[in-house]
Amino acid sequence: MSTDQDIKRYVPSDQTLTSTIIADILPVPPTTQPVNEPKKYAKANSLTEEPTLSHALATDDHEEKGLAQQEHDEEVVDLGWNEKKHDIPAPLVGGLGNEDLWLLVRRFNKQVYHVKEVPTAVPGDLDLNIADEEEFSPDKLRANIERFYMTVVVGLLAAVKHVARLRSWREARRTSYFCAAYFVAWVFDMIVPLLTLTLITLVVYPRSREVLFPPAPLALVDSKSGGVQKPKAGVLGSTDSSTGAPQNFKGEAVEQEASNFVNSFTSIVVTSATGKHPQGAPSTETGSPDDDDAVPDPTRATMAAAEAKDVAAGGKTNSKHDKTKVPVETAMWSKMRPIMHGIADVSDTWERFANAVSPTSPFPKGVYKLRLAALITPLFFISLFVTSYMFMKGMTFGVGVGFFGDPIVARGLKWLNHTFPRWQKLLELRNTVLKGVPTNAQLTLTLLRIGEANKAPLPPPPCINEPPPERPTEVTDAELRATGAEPPLNATDEELQEAMEHDPRTAYETGGSDIDAAKGSPKHGKRGSKIIGFFKGTTKGAVKAAIGSDHARAKAGSRHARNRLGAVPRSNINHVSGPIDFNGRYNGKKGHVYITTKSTIPAVSFSTDETIEKIGSVEREDLHPLWTVAINNIAEIKKISGYGWKAKIVVGWSLGREVADGLEITDRAGNVRRITALPMRNELFNRLVAIGGQKWEAW
Repeated sequence: MSTDQDIKRYVPSDQTLTSTIIADILPVPPTTQPVNEPKKYAKANSLTEEPTLSHALATDDHEEKGLAQQEHDEEVVDLGWNEKKHDIPAPLVGGLGNEDLWLLVRRFNKQVYHVKEVPTAVPGDLDLNIADEEEFSPDKLRANIERFYMTVVVGLLAAVKHVARLRSWREARRTSYFCAAYFVAWVFDMIVPLLTLTLITLVVYPRSREVLFPPAPLALVDSKSGGVQKPKAGVLGSTDSSTGAPQNFKGEAVEQEASNFVNSFTSIVVTSATGKHPQGAPSTETGSPDDDDAVPDPTRATMAAAEAKDVAAGGKTNSKHDKTKVPVETAMWSKMRPIMHGIADVSDTWERFANAVSPTSPFPKGVYKLRLAALITPLFFISLFVTSYMFMKGMTFGVGVGFFGDPIVARGLKWLNHTFPRWQKLLELRNTVLKGVPTNAQLTLTLLRIGEANKAPLPPPPCINEPPPERPTEVTDAELRATGAEPPLNATDEELQEAMEHDPRTAYETGGSDIDAAKGSPKHGKRGSKIIGFFKGTTKGAVKAAIGSDHARAKAGSRHARNRLGAVPRSNINHVSGPIDFNGRYNGKKGHVYITTKSTIPAVSFSTDETIEKIGSVEREDLHPLWTVAINNIAEIKKISGYGWKAKIVVGWSLGREVADGLEITDRAGNVRRITALPMRNELFNRLVAIGGQKWEAW
């Protein structure tokens, strides 16, 4: 699709093509409403009203179509819900492989917990931005750190390894070209023009990226020597992860790395006797506080161990002696929310730049790259005439103004804040340079909306219970290549094959005996295993007794007990439901949450009708719902826990079962419906978020 077509498609028809091209390429905000009319409300009731670019793209007639973009006569088409990986047709969305789609959805499920409707204009014409006052919880902080690892850390690691390859001179022809270009530019004082021209080329012409920086699996490149190394996992089972671990689906290895990155860091901190703060997270659980407090707190053991260590070393841990404990803990936990928000902002910006230079369908292919190039091009021309002396003179002048010009700067900011309130919002990257460029979450929401717009909800990522095979993955030119006729990484086929083959010893290699001793062994010995088994058996009996008592307490009228019913099923959770109906409970009663789009007003309802086997096979009026909420009347959707976080840990450890969580749906009148024991909570959440015309904000 050409750039002109990209631009023409997503603008009002009353604008000329010339003005549209200029407006889209220039980094100007799509609307000044947040400053001019901050209280102007505009709510949409359906996707077809296209309140944002995401809604418009979802309802557009795309040239490249997948099965979810085809026309259907049925109310809702099942494209492979509850099917195995190989039984799901491909592609579901045009221009995107199924595994890439599932990768986005998996990470969306971990990232987005709570959304609220936004009645005002959204930055960059895209919704699902992170709220300035988003809620803090340790679980959300963990998710943000994992996301930071998967985006920023892995991206920086790839850059470091590309630099190592260039500096090693192993790929001599490519390095010699870089070296010659650099020193020729140095002789003629053209370093900055060379760098800016290279950057423009990389942005505008994607083919240049593969020529200048040919791909290679991350785990296969030594970051010091730039040569071939044995992957840390002992086998090259994936090409996009730093360890090379095997995976069943694309991106799973990186996700496991991110999870273990947080776990390992936590383990080191706990082993160092600092531990987690005993107060834990703000409670979002549905259970009674007294019941959850009866469960042993896993973090208190760590805190007690830290205090015992200090006492053994002669320290005083009594609160009468330690006057720093409370203020330091308060300061640390008070700073967690801005830290979490900062991590999320960095990840958002990284993802937006990545999606700007490599757009994913259905977003335009050329507009964002032209905008970035248009910003860099003036720097290229300016650098042709600005000498190093002029540059340093201007920089030192700017430093002086910034250091000594506070009275002038402060008065200028005060005038701006008074004359143009919220002017900072217009200058944000997402509103200027990166306007219309989605984060991965916004991209995923758009893809989910495509399925809903065509009455073909995208099937969730399939599950594979078997571990991935410990054998090398197939490596093609798309993953391992060199520039010209040079061999990749200047290694022979035998060296590459030896590095890729499985070696079970590699994953256990550390930096020395001291690291081995500090790391410890996962084996507890016979006596330790017996002790752990005893406590596990005792805990299992106590947990089963507590779960059994919930039924009696629910009959007696306990609301908390009713909300916990079914959260821990008798066996492993059966995920066979959807896309129309979802097994769940309301006020402890078994039933189905179902979505209907055939009626005049699409709605979500809950029914306890047990005379039907499949809700999708009968007429909706036969179901006699307990309640119904119109889709366009939903104002807030929130994922909730089936048990408190402490109880969830104990249940998972002792029973080895998954805990079914729940969902809260709040309408515009403030009425709240809480659905519990919902095995396919993420899938229902995704459908409700994508099906309507609401503009969402992530909390």
